Amino acid sequence: MVFQEKTIEKLENKANAIRKHIIEMISNAEGGHIGGALSIADIMTVLYFYILRIDPENPEWEDRDRVVLSKGHASAAWYAALAERGYFPREELLTFDHINSRLQGHPDMNKTPGVDMSSGSLGQGISAALGMALAARYLKKTYRTFVILGDGETQEGQVWEAVMVAANYKADNLIAILDYNKLQLFGETNKIMNIEPVIEKWQVFGWNTIEINGHRINEIIQALENAVKFEGKPTIIVAHTIKGKGVSFMENKVEWHALPPTKKQAKQALNELEYLYKKGFWL
Repeated sequence: MVFQEKTIEKLENKANAIRKHIIEMISNAEGGHIGGALSIADIMTVLYFYILRIDPENPEWEDRDRVVLSKGHASAAWYAALAERGYFPREELLTFDHINSRLQGHPDMNKTPGVDMSSGSLGQGISAALGMALAARYLKKTYRTFVILGDGETQEGQVWEAVMVAANYKADNLIAILDYNKLQLFGETNKIMNIEPVIEKWQVFGWNTIEINGHRINEIIQALENAVKFEGKPTIIVAHTIKGKGVSFMENKVEWHALPPTKKQAKQALNELEYLYKKGFWL
């Protein structure tokens, strides 16, 4: 258990670094989707520093695990994780959303090392991820495919077509993670188009379901470990998260879906992240 505690502490520290990068990137660019990037920081951390079989020095390694960020507008979190993992220099993060940068507002698989699928047109990521999972089976490969969905995009029909097909083909090498922060661009997800009962819907469609607190590192680890071992069905991890997590004036505020912080606000946010982490109660 001592090793586990040290591992969790190390991952929490990495998640905090990723959150700081997100604040700095979006503030510097004066644009970007900050709330949903902060809500998946812990999930991205566990994926890239604990679960994924990848090689940053060989981003196109044939047997690597695949990741699809279906909610591509949260790209800042992905880029921060990739930089921390060694796919490109951390200094490059400050080119986020600039002309000719490899780090555009929505991920581009043709430009950015470590990006397996271009995304941003919501609802389509899970279809691409399913294609990767089925290709692995056809090619007799053991890589796993992980797809991160926004809760708002599960209001789209294409998602459920892919969900149905994945279950039909028993694609147990496909793991979906739902960033259930309950807010989308114009308000509360379940007031705009109610997606509840979430767990029951995925179960009825034939998926293995796991429900967690998406900010607790130990729960994320356990859920992902269970998901990759599960056989016979694809798995959905419903991660209850908080939009803007880690910054007091951003948490659960719909306006921070796509509002960049001013330099003053960014400084306050960075100070909060540092203070709360040192005190050990920022989660």
